[in-house]
Amino acid sequence: MPKKPELLIPAGSLEVLKTAVNFGANAVYIGGESYSLRAKAKNFSLTEMQAGINFAHEHGVKVYVTANIFAHNEDLSEARKYFNALREIKPDALIIADPGMFLLAKEACPELPVHISTQANNTNYLAFCFWYEQGVRRVVAGRELSLSEIAAIRKNIPNDMEIEAFIHGAMCISYSGRCLLSNFLSKRDANRGACTHPCRWKYSITEETRPGEYFPVFENERGTYIFNSRDLNMISHIPELVNSGINSFKIEGRMKNALYVAAACRTYRKAIDDFFKSEETYRNNMDWYLAEISKCTYRHFSTGFYFGKTDETSQVYETASYINEAIYLGTISSIDPIKGACFIQKNKFAVDEDIEIMKPDGQNIPAKVLALTDENGVPVNNAPHPKRVLYVTLTKKPAPGDILRKQA
Repeated sequence: MPKKPELLIPAGSLEVLKTAVNFGANAVYIGGESYSLRAKAKNFSLTEMQAGINFAHEHGVKVYVTANIFAHNEDLSEARKYFNALREIKPDALIIADPGMFLLAKEACPELPVHISTQANNTNYLAFCFWYEQGVRRVVAGRELSLSEIAAIRKNIPNDMEIEAFIHGAMCISYSGRCLLSNFLSKRDANRGACTHPCRWKYSITEETRPGEYFPVFENERGTYIFNSRDLNMISHIPELVNSGINSFKIEGRMKNALYVAAACRTYRKAIDDFFKSEETYRNNMDWYLAEISKCTYRHFSTGFYFGKTDETSQVYETASYINEAIYLGTISSIDPIKGACFIQKNKFAVDEDIEIMKPDGQNIPAKVLALTDENGVPVNNAPHPKRVLYVTLTKKPAPGDILRKQA
């Protein structure tokens, strides 16, 4: 049996990082306020980054910092300062795509390992070997690779070189995420972290002599989302992923909330651990995995390129909307013996509602809301507005770090 792979989880904020750690991540990847390909995520200040790294390290979890933009000349001087700052914070690795940014990082913080991002689109074993010769010990596989291609790469690279690969989350219509659509249509550069996701927009055709008259791409009055790819989901294929030689299982989603991260992390954590107990245990628990992973927001699922080329079924043509089967209410931060469990409310709910306590160990505990009070101890019957500090009393007792959710 190969070595158990690392489970690598995204975090767009300090709150979500702590959720990932609590729900079973081996490592977390985050972005700073600059030089990351998720500029619209909340992201981390240097102070928050240090706090997150400290929290993760206290729990035996690694933190990787993304600096995977494709830099222009004017980015380089500030990027050097940024790498100097990261040297003091000491993440476990940097994730980089651009060779220029790679050179800057090696100059400014040579003691920090560099992982080569999927944006660098490494799709053959010689490319992996090239990076090995530069001192790199991990490359994120191009997302266009099949499992058989990854297995062939594994056989042709040094034993101490690691392969990281995405196993779950949103797919990008462009090659290894290198896209000009956003730049062309909205002047927001996807390759520098400002993607507006025009691949999710609805498109029709106009004809030159009839301006303002729109024609659907297919025979459908609603138009069609011709670039809108399905989400990747490999929960049913843990054995194949392990046997291909992937060392780190990576989940996409630095713009997702704590419920998504908790559900995805906990489900893959259990699936991986079950498989390493026995394949029979893994197969017997498949219904649980499938039910839980569907409680992450998603746009229908596929297996991406892992079992061959994609086809017309790999896109979602009708809508760009997410499917939501669970609603995130909040994460318990502390317990007051009088007021109850404290949390910051994320979505609407009320006294007498039936909700669920989601625990890191895999338990989902049904509970009824008995009482709600605001931070001053004033009772409230319902909570329609997000971002309020609330205290809740339930028929079952939650613990700090538990997530509250309800059925959508």
